[in-house]
Parts: sequence; structure tokens; C-alpha cells
Amino acid sequence: MYEPIRSPSVHTPADDAGFPHRSREEELDIQLAGHLAALLAVTDELGLGTAGDRIAEQVARLRGAPPARHAGLTSAAPADLHRRAHALAGRALLVAASRADTTAAILSAERMDAHTAALAALAGSAPSEQLVGAH
Repeated sequence: MYEPIRSPSVHTPADDAGFPHRSREEELDIQLAGHLAALLAVTDELGLGTAGDRIAEQVARLRGAPPARHAGLTSAAPADLHRRAHALAGRALLVAASRADTTAAILSAERMDAHTAALAALAGSAPSEQLVGAH
């Protein structure tokens, strides 16, 4: 009654597509390296050399090559840079925890703490008064 389908369906996945597929771990590595590289740029702009070196080591480990160090300045206020760095370190922490990268997770958490303390010092108040929901 019905004629059989003679050609493959357009809904069939093309496994032999000719482009490389990355695993979830590889995708997370790329994402983590990107967050850490962005954090490195802000860290370098703040002039935090030792912290920048530690972040650069992790980026190099994930990418297999040393990162380019940030040379330009945005002339942003230090408080804005610390807020940006705190947010980037938080993103890196989430990805590092997702891929079970303890070294990167510890580094990210340390950077979050450092930027929270720097923001508190700039504001002249306790860190718990500056962060909403930090109870």
C-alpha cells in the first residue's frame, strides 16, 4: 500500500560529516580557558602580577600554549575592574567545578575572595555589606 522510503531521512544525524566533533570535556576546557584568559586581562590591568602569573599558568595548561598578556588599559575605575574580575572568577569557578578541575576551582575561588576584599577596602566597609545574598 505504501512505497518504502528509498533515501535517507533529512532528520538522520550525519555521523560522517567531515568536521571534527569535540567531547564535553574539550568544550569545558575551551570555555574555562576563555574565562580565565578574560580574568587574566583584568588582573593584568589591575597590576596584580603574581595573581596574573598563576592565572596564566592555568590558561597555558588548558590551551597548551602560553596566553597573550594584556597590554592595553581601559582607564576603568579600580572598583569596576574588581567587580568585573569577581564576576569572571565566578564564571571560571562554575566551569572548573563542572569539569572537576580542582586547581582551577581553587584559584578562581581565591581570586573571588581577593576581589571581594579589594572592593571592601575601596568602599571602606565589611565585605558582607557589599555583596547581596552573601550570608
